[in-house]
Order: sequence, then structure tokens, then C-alpha cells
Amino acid sequence: MQSVFALVDCNNFYVSCERVFNPKLCGRPVVVLSSNDGCVISRSEEAKAVGVKMGAPLFQIQKLIDTHRVEVYSSNYALYGDMCTRVMDTLRETSPEVEVYSIDEAFIGLSGVTTEQLYAVGRETSERVRKWTGIPVSIGIATTKTLAKVAAHIAKKSSRAEGVVNLVESPYLDAALARVPVENVWGVGRNYARRLKERGICTARELRSAHDGWVRKEMGVAGLRILYELRGTSCLPLEWCPPPKKGITVSRSFGRPVESLEEIREAVAAYVSRAGEKLRRQQLAATTLIVFLATSRFIPESHHAASVVVNLPVPTDITPELIRYAHEGVGHVFRAGHKFKKAGVMLIGLVPVSPIQAGLFDEMNRARARRLMQTVDAVNARMGHDTLRYAGAGLEQNWRARAERRSPGYTTCWNELLTLSPL
Repeated sequence: MQSVFALVDCNNFYVSCERVFNPKLCGRPVVVLSSNDGCVISRSEEAKAVGVKMGAPLFQIQKLIDTHRVEVYSSNYALYGDMCTRVMDTLRETSPEVEVYSIDEAFIGLSGVTTEQLYAVGRETSERVRKWTGIPVSIGIATTKTLAKVAAHIAKKSSRAEGVVNLVESPYLDAALARVPVENVWGVGRNYARRLKERGICTARELRSAHDGWVRKEMGVAGLRILYELRGTSCLPLEWCPPPKKGITVSRSFGRPVESLEEIREAVAAYVSRAGEKLRRQQLAATTLIVFLATSRFIPESHHAASVVVNLPVPTDITPELIRYAHEGVGHVFRAGHKFKKAGVMLIGLVPVSPIQAGLFDEMNRARARRLMQTVDAVNARMGHDTLRYAGAGLEQNWRARAERRSPGYTTCWNELLTLSPL
């Protein structure tokens, strides 16, 4: 049976999430900023039209914002993560084979659908996602993941496509590939794109016609895989059961420079708590913990960055234990007198949690500690993130990243639920 993939791409996802709960934003230029309100990471079509560039620092576009009355929002990752879950759950109504590729993209398997039905299934999926979640999507359907990416790119850019493009047995495949710049082909990075253009290969269609030997020499096996995928030979299967993570990283920039050891310890404890939640969700335990701190890279004369590796005596997913070792790490990398701008933790050497054996001198009741972790996770999942949190993470958390324009946690915080006023 021929493989068929659909790539579902949420349009301007973060902006779309804001519009679901604030319909007044529809039709208006809207941007969402990165952590710490730094730069633009999502734009509405209206914002693109007035000249707002992706990645532009906020201070550089203030004139555009004022002139065109652009609505500006801080990133609300709790809301976006919850909306992502809703979108992915909705996609499973179309097919149980869903590979979550990113927060706003997913591949779904459609191999059981006849060629004649593919476009209709794509339209039905698009309408269902819009109706059930409020999020608009673009869908590309093809016999390989790379071609599905091409189809989704066209579905997003072409008004005639109405959000769905099917390239399976399509007479327009050549024309579609000719419309896609080679740098927009999935897997072709900036360096490869430059080399390809030097050889006169500027579009996906020209790349598809390239000589196998030259591509293998210049781009390796990964490039050859892209070539075959563009020719319709599937080399990338659907990973609807994602492989176990090799590591978990949680890091943030501070809302202001931090000099206090106590505040650094609070921030690291908060990041470890988040990493521990992710660890338990994957049913994994960490054997090694890395703590890192850095001052601002924009002040080179006083720049300081340091990290420390802490090998854990027993693989663990227990947050208080991880915090204790992380605090030991902080003691090794903290330097008084420096104004730190960023901190983070990495958990690596991940192993399945079930077969772990405690050490001979291990004094912790691990079964009891894991029951406590399950309870904390369950309460936070039901009542909202950080409903229960560790005292070591602080109460005021004045070091947190700026989010002065954040929308409420409409679906993730009881105190911020959307309310309706009586008529």
C-alpha cells in the first residue's frame, strides 16, 4: 500500500490562539513576542502586510506599532500548549496515526484513504479543527513527508487553495515544486541552500532533478533522502510513537539582571521543577544534571558563562532530590558581583524509571516519594500549573521573565477563566 501523509500546519498559531478568546483581534494586525518580551515570534497576516518582520526586536518596530495600531502580546505558552493538545486530539478523529512534529505542526497517516477521497478528508479535517478549536490550519497531502511539506507551504501561501493542497497523483506536482524556493524545502538549511544556488539549483523542482552522486557528495545521506522524497519515494516513516527523549532542558532569561545567590537558587529550583514534570511524563529518570548560568552577551567586557555537571548517585525523577543536587551545582558556578541574565538546567542520561535499583546506602523511600510526585502532578494538571510548587522556587519570583502584555490563562488557570457579563 502506498504511503500517504498529511502535514497539518496551524496558521500563525500563537496569534490564532489569542484570537480564539479575543475575537476583537480578528482582522487587526497582531504580534506575539518571545520570552521576556524580546522579539516577534508570531504575526497575523495583517501585521505582515504592514511590514512587521519575524524576529524583529520590539524596540525596532515601535514606530510601526504606533502607526498601524498593532496589538502586541507577550507569549502565553501555557495557553498555546493547551491549545496544541486540543488540536492534536482533534486530528486523531481523522486518523489515529498522528506524529506531533512541533507545537503547531503534525503529520497524520492517510494510507487507508482512497486517492479520490484525500482532498475531501483534508477539507473535513480543516473544518473540524476550525470548528472544535477555533484554530485555522493549512493542510498538504502527498506520498512523502517532504512533498507534504511542499503542499502545505502552497496551501498556506495560495488563496486559491483554500487551505488544502493534495499532490497525490496530481498533474500540478511539477508546477508546485517550481514555486517552492530551494531554501524552503524541508531539511535544506541555509548553508546547503547557498551551495545549491551556486550550482544553479534554486527551486524544489530543480533539486529533484539533481544528480544523485553530486547530492550525496555535497549533502550526504540526508541530502539524498531529501532527493528521493521529492521524487515520491518515502524515506521518512511516520513516528506516531515518538522515541524517548535523550535530554530535557529548561532555561529562561531573567526579567532583569540578577546578582543574588538566593534568587539564582530560586530560579534554578523552578526550572528543575518544570524539567521534573517533563521527566515523569515520559516515565524517565535522569542520571546526570547540568546547571548553567550566563550574564548578558551584549556586554562583552563583563560576560561570564559557566556550567557544571552533576552525576547523580541514583537515577531519579523526584523533584526535591533534583533540586538538592541542582543547588549544589549553583554553588560551583555562581560568582558574586556578576549580573546574571540567564540560567538553566539540563537532565541527561535518561533511562526508563521502572527498573531502577536503589543504592545500598540510599536513605530515601523512593516509592513514597514517587507517590508524592504523582499527587503533585495530578493537582497541577487539574488545577493549573504551579498550583502546588516547591518553596525553594520562591514566592514572589521577581526574577521571572517580563510578560507585561500576557493574555489570561483562559484554559489553564481557574483564576483567569473567561467570564461573561449578563446582558
